[in-house]
Amino acid sequence: MDLTPVPAENLELQRKPLKEEIFDILHKRIIAGKYSPGEWLRQEDIASSLRVSQTPVREALDLLVSAGLAERVPFRGVRVLQLTQQEMVEAYGLRLLLEPAAARGAAERAAPYQIQTLNRILEQMQPLATLNDMSAQRQLNRELHLVIVSAAGNALLNKVYEMTSNAFPDWMLYEAMFHHPEMLESCLQQEYQEHDGMLKAIAAHLPEQATGQALAHILTVGREMETLLGIPGELLREKERQYISLPASGKR
Repeated sequence: MDLTPVPAENLELQRKPLKEEIFDILHKRIIAGKYSPGEWLRQEDIASSLRVSQTPVREALDLLVSAGLAERVPFRGVRVLQLTQQEMVEAYGLRLLLEPAAARGAAERAAPYQIQTLNRILEQMQPLATLNDMSAQRQLNRELHLVIVSAAGNALLNKVYEMTSNAFPDWMLYEAMFHHPEMLESCLQQEYQEHDGMLKAIAAHLPEQATGQALAHILTVGREMETLLGIPGELLREKERQYISLPASGKR
C-alpha cells in the first residue's frame, strides 16, 4: 500500500468537501495500481498519511464503495474490489442487454435538460487524454452512462444498471490503460467517438440508431477486456452469442 504523504495543499477545501478530495486521491491511487485488487484500505493508515482525521476518510471509503471501487466486509473493513473472471464476464453480458435498452429509452424519452447534461459531460471528457486524467475520465464516463439510463425513464432499469456497473471492472480497464500508455490515445479517441455517436442519436430521438451505437460501444469494451485484462475471448464471444445472437464465428 502506498502511504506517501500528500502535500497539505492537495487537501485544501476548495470546491469540494474534504471527503470528496480524499475520495479523488484514493481513486487516483487505485487507477494507478498503487492499491491492488483485494487490498485492505486501512482507515487509520490513510488518515495518518494524509494528515486528516478519520471521519472524512471513513466517508471517502463509503464513496469508494458506492462508486464500485471497493467493498465493505462486515467486521473487517473496506478493501479494493476484487472480481473473479466469471463475475466480469457475467457483468459484461448484462451490459450487452442493458446499455442498448437504456440508449433506446433515452432516445425515446430524454428531456432537453438531460441531453444538455450529456453533452456537457462529453465536452468535459474530450480533453482528458493523459495518464493523470484516468480517474476523472472514469468518473465522467460512469456519470454519462448513468444519465443515459436515467433518461430512459425506467426505475427498475436504473436499479439493475447500478448493480451491474458496480460489478463491472471499468476501473480495471482504466488502470490497464494507465500501464499501457501506448494504447491510451487510441482507446480514449474511440471511446469519445462512440459516445458522441450515441449522444447524437439520442438527441435526434432516433431509437434504432441509438441502440446500434450503444451495442457497438459495449462490443468495443469487450475487446478491451480481452486485450487489456486478458479475459479469454471465447468467454466474451459466448456472452455475445447468448445475448445478441451473434454468429458462432464471433463476427460483428
